Amino acid sequence: MPKSKRNRAVTLSKTKKKGKEHKENIVNSIRECAEKYCSVYVFSFENMRNLKFKEFRDQLKSSSRQVALGRSVADEIRPGLHKISKLVRGDSGLCFTNLSKEEVQRLFNEFEENDFARTGTTATEKVELQEGPLDQFTHEMEPFLRKQGMPVRLNRGVVELVSDYVVCEEGKPLSPEAARILRLLDIKMATFRLSLICRWSPDEFELYREGLEESDIESS
Repeated sequence: MPKSKRNRAVTLSKTKKKGKEHKENIVNSIRECAEKYCSVYVFSFENMRNLKFKEFRDQLKSSSRQVALGRSVADEIRPGLHKISKLVRGDSGLCFTNLSKEEVQRLFNEFEENDFARTGTTATEKVELQEGPLDQFTHEMEPFLRKQGMPVRLNRGVVELVSDYVVCEEGKPLSPEAARILRLLDIKMATFRLSLICRWSPDEFELYREGLEESDIESS
């Protein structure tokens, strides 16, 4: 069966150590991609979710790996790729593709998914529940809600809030309890999005992130 020539995206979040052979396979895989595809992009991500990234990857028809591309002119595998490697850090990834840059930019700009926020995420709004019945919850949920700190009781089989309750405050980090309650309330405060940082091709190197200059990369 012939090898696939699909675009390839690379996430660079922390992964479990799998030994020297695994690392060598990753490096070889990326070097192969760097030779095969005409463009390489570095992108950053916010509120990463494996399922959401898979959805984007499927749109782009891609797969992922972590790698070093060469940190200087002396050891880069293609001219100019050392600039890419200096921007691959933190919550970032690589995308190898033969798509036009206009198409890549469109895909990245359009992909945005709302999701439930995790513990520690900054609340985007204040959520306060008013005293009274909570019809969205069944009576079986009452013990669980009490464990989350909510002042609730059962009143004739209906979950009732005995006083006003603030789930979270805008601008403050979510507690584990607040994150669980927001999920139950179907309130999504996290947005999974991808942002392009730069693009490399044999003919040009282009920066997308505001405030970042090519001279900053060379001196880093």
